[in-house]
Amino acid sequence: MIDTQAKLTAFLPVIKSAAWLALDTEADSLHAYPEKVCLIQISTAAGDRLVDPLADMDINPFLDALAGRELIFHAADYDLRLLRKHHEFTPSVIFDTMLAARLLGERQFGLGALVEKFLGVKLDKGPQKADWAQRPLTPRMEVYARNDTRYLKTLEEKLKAELVTKGRLAWHQESCARLIAESSVPTVIDADSLWRIKGCMFLERPALAILRELWQWREREALAASRPPFFVLSHDTMIALSAAVAEHQPYDQLIPPRMHPRRRENLLTAIRAAQTVPPEQFPEKIVHRSQRPTEAEFRRFRELEKIRDRHAHELSLDPTLIAPKSVLGDLARDWEKCAPELMNWQRELLK
Repeated sequence: MIDTQAKLTAFLPVIKSAAWLALDTEADSLHAYPEKVCLIQISTAAGDRLVDPLADMDINPFLDALAGRELIFHAADYDLRLLRKHHEFTPSVIFDTMLAARLLGERQFGLGALVEKFLGVKLDKGPQKADWAQRPLTPRMEVYARNDTRYLKTLEEKLKAELVTKGRLAWHQESCARLIAESSVPTVIDADSLWRIKGCMFLERPALAILRELWQWREREALAASRPPFFVLSHDTMIALSAAVAEHQPYDQLIPPRMHPRRRENLLTAIRAAQTVPPEQFPEKIVHRSQRPTEAEFRRFRELEKIRDRHAHELSLDPTLIAPKSVLGDLARDWEKCAPELMNWQRELLK
């Protein structure tokens, strides 16, 4: 484990001279709130190492050494967002083995399935839901973490060869570039949307006022306890509580019986505060009205769907990789406006 500045400094020449680099991260999203990057796994021809971003050291020199290099990931989306959010790091070029597998038509594209199929190695599923902030890591956790990057280079070589053979390497390169671009866009926070959880569309305005206050209470509790919000109170319970309170129905039985007395009292305080909100300050209901397609748009949608499905069948691809139905609907309404948002290879297949 690289967990001191001296160890990190000694490791930097290995990174800078490496012919290739494979990377992965582990976070504690199931155990803490907000989550943090707890471990960075890196493999080179020299071996597999674990970097501890929670240790008392500056990891910026490590990230600087990665800049400008192609990094091999598996399912890079979450890793890229974590590294951008917590360490302001965005790679220049990546090779995503999961994306490569999907573009080759693989239906089982988890790392374990691909390593077993292409390399004949069966990985231990291991402690996927472990608390990666704990120190020291258990031996099993270390093995699991190292295996996340150990086989990526060999897997990349096999997948890349197939992409070249099938003429899809450019598709993969464009898809990886899009993934980097999307993960580097700052998240725009809409304060009026944060608390609108699944199920809220069925609530009336008084209940929405209750839900808004309950959500804010849950955020405070989650942050104070450093626990994910769903550990404090589930979405379903929040919806049921909001409806019961707004309709002046008994709601004590909806509160989890094992809730700590202090937290229970804070919850009741939040409910009482929500009940004092005047009607003019109730949140508005958001009604999503889907625009009914014209007959011509519907015909165009069906034409695009047939083109997409034909190519997907011929190429043994998941049709949604070419375009999901929602995108087909947008294209049917306005091709000129929406087609530029597609990647080049997707657009070519839909022409």
